[in-house]
This record gives sequence, C-alpha cells and structure tokens, in this order.
Amino acid sequence: MLAELVATIGPPGESPRVLDLGGGSGTRAVPLAALGCQVTVADTSVDALAILRRRAVDAGVADRVTAVQADAEQPTAVVPAGSVDLVICHHLLESVDDPAAVLAAVAAALRPGGRLSLLAPSRWGMVVRLILAGRSAAALALIHDPEGRFGPTDPLLRRFEPGQLYGLLETAGLAVESFSGVGGVAGLTVGSARQLSAADEAAQPALVAAVAASPVLRDIAPDMHLVARRHSEVPA
Repeated sequence: MLAELVATIGPPGESPRVLDLGGGSGTRAVPLAALGCQVTVADTSVDALAILRRRAVDAGVADRVTAVQADAEQPTAVVPAGSVDLVICHHLLESVDDPAAVLAAVAAALRPGGRLSLLAPSRWGMVVRLILAGRSAAALALIHDPEGRFGPTDPLLRRFEPGQLYGLLETAGLAVESFSGVGGVAGLTVGSARQLSAADEAAQPALVAAVAASPVLRDIAPDMHLVARRHSEVPA
C-alpha cells in the first residue's frame, strides 16, 4: 500500500521524504528507501534501530535511512516542521496517551499537501473476531466500553470507529483521501482448517481487495487504513 503512495508524493525530481513513527526494525523503511525515498525512523527501542541499520546496510540503502532513538509521539522533535512528504503512523494511536495531540504533531511535521498513512485497530473488527472465537462476554464488554477495550487484560488502550478517526484527522488539519479495511478476509477465516480449492485460492487476492474496499465489510476488518492529506494551513 505504501509503494503506490510514495509514487504520488514529493516535489518533482526530488526524493520523497518519509518519517516512520515507531518504525522499529525497518520492515517499512528499508523497502521505501529502496524505492528512492529518504526515510527517517523514530523509535524508542535501541535494539530495533540496530536491526534497522543492519538491514539498511545489507540492502545497500544506508545512505537513505536515518535511525533516531526518540519518542514517536513527538514527530517535530525528530524532523523540522513542514519538512516531510509522508508520515507513517501504523499501530501507534492505540497505545499513546493523547491521539489528538499526536495527529496535530504529525500535521505540523508534514509539508502542505503532504500525506499521512494511518493504520489503527477497529472496534467492530475486534467485536467480530471475539464473537467468532466464542468470547461473548468480551465482545459485549468491548461494544459498551468507551475506549473499545474488552477488559483489564486487553493489551490496547483503545480501538477506533471510522467516524472517530475522521474526526481526529479533520481536527488536526488532515483531509481523508482514502479509507480501506486491512485483514478482513484473514480476520473472518482465522481458525478455519478447510483446504481451499485451486479456484478459491486463485480468487483470494481479488476477494481481499474487494473486502478492503467495501463500505460495509471494511468496518469489520481488524485494522483500518486511512490516507490523509495535510491542508495548506493547520490549526495552531
């Protein structure tokens, strides 16, 4: 999903500048650097950043990857304001104290017209998974919990509904350009032991794409992927 996005960003003739928040060991950063991006990864884990550096060297892109040990919640402490073409914020909002503040800082880090790639867990996707697993009490608790949690053993601080993410992004000065579900087919078939026929196997990629794009089914995928563009001006 990111390869297609970076092809559309950045000034003509310049390498797109990317900030990967919580990018860890570089599973996203190194492939993007191989596409010609200049990528900065902010992560608090020294070990993960060491793996990132080794991966970048092995891939021959060490000159296009910068590893910074820093709090991913404060992007403008890592890069200058208004300096990046793309911020990647995947599986971060569910574990921070103040998602709205993080998104405001993301908007500040982006140049006008820059994009955010946001991946966040879906409340309704988790409800469906719990129901399929026979965990009715946990599913009911999650439905009624204000933060979309199923109880004290839930590893996440929150899950989101689509409208919540749209509202947070708009408040931060970011306009949603696309919204899709991620992992919808896998989430509905987890635990299934049935062997797929050759025809069913061949249909899987098209099915995954159709489920991800469906306005009904994307809301019950495990994760939601939104791409948003920074307005020319963002709230102070």
